[in-house]
Amino acid sequence: MAIKKPTLPRMKSVSLRKSKTPEDLGVAGASFDRGHPFYFGFVATAGAAVSLTLLRALAGASQVFVLIIISMFFAAGLNPAVSYFQSKKMKRGLAVLTVITLVVAFVGLCLLVIVPPFVDQVNNFIVNAPGMLDSLKHNATINHFNNQYGVVDMLQNKLNATIKDGKFIVSAFGGILGVGKAVLSGTFSVITIIILTLYFTASLPSITRSAYNLVPSSRRDRVSRLSDAIINRIGGFVRSQTIVSTIAGIFALALASILGIHYAMAIGVLVFICGLIPLVGHYIGISLFTIIALTKSPLTGLIVFISYVLYQQIENYFIAPRIMRDTLELPGVVTIIAALLGTSLLGPIGALLAVPIAAAVMLIVEEVIYPKQNAK
Repeated sequence: MAIKKPTLPRMKSVSLRKSKTPEDLGVAGASFDRGHPFYFGFVATAGAAVSLTLLRALAGASQVFVLIIISMFFAAGLNPAVSYFQSKKMKRGLAVLTVITLVVAFVGLCLLVIVPPFVDQVNNFIVNAPGMLDSLKHNATINHFNNQYGVVDMLQNKLNATIKDGKFIVSAFGGILGVGKAVLSGTFSVITIIILTLYFTASLPSITRSAYNLVPSSRRDRVSRLSDAIINRIGGFVRSQTIVSTIAGIFALALASILGIHYAMAIGVLVFICGLIPLVGHYIGISLFTIIALTKSPLTGLIVFISYVLYQQIENYFIAPRIMRDTLELPGVVTIIAALLGTSLLGPIGALLAVPIAAAVMLIVEEVIYPKQNAK
């Protein structure tokens, strides 16, 4: 039997093409001198152009960033309550849902109870404001001051021109279109803040973990401890400031009711809102409260001023230290500067946000920069 020899597969012939000889493009020069003035000028110009572009982009989206920052502060304020429910063996998702439900129920109750009389009293105050200013002239001292400087007359004329034909709200917002735009913008902002607050509150641990993973492992523990301390203290600050402002608003409401001052509900809400602004807010509240009380009588205005000053001392030395003992602490000068800078940048919202941000920066300075300087 003949044995077939194994046949080897044929090798395909590969045609080799001669590669083109590269063109002579010259020899690469020495690397550019980074200390050369031209290099420095070029980099500085490019950096300035990029910075200006980013600033313009941020300015165009400033409203969105403000909503995000407000939502983050609300989330930090709600986080201690969520942590409390978690300590009771409740899962975070259920704890967030419980806290949000309680907050929505409380806000809804306040809206039902406070908003209708508040709106009525504000409307009545706007309508009666010219007459209230006119009654100030019955006081000899105020009338003499008005005869010299014409302050009361000027305010009366402006109010009469603004309130004429009952179009105060329309004129205040720049016409019918302005009112509609303000309502839509406010509704959009409120809905956005609620949604972002829900997201940030539920996702706060995962957000912080992701941020900590960007830090080198050798410093991750230190950074996480500092960041957690800042978040907890900011949350305590938001919660405590709200409680203190609520107590001040209740005091103003009770005092106005006892003295028979009209618009007591509006005054209480106004003092509460002003009290949210750290340090300077109470001075704004007491000024507005005293001015409204003066329209009843100079004696009533004096009683309101003295009573509020006494309450302020009780708040500063007894109420606030017990409520805000676990929050961020700041020197008075730093608080005033931060509030002024925040107001100039973002208005009243900036004043509310600037103080916790400044306190967080101070904590980092005390825990990081000071020890390094002392170790040298």
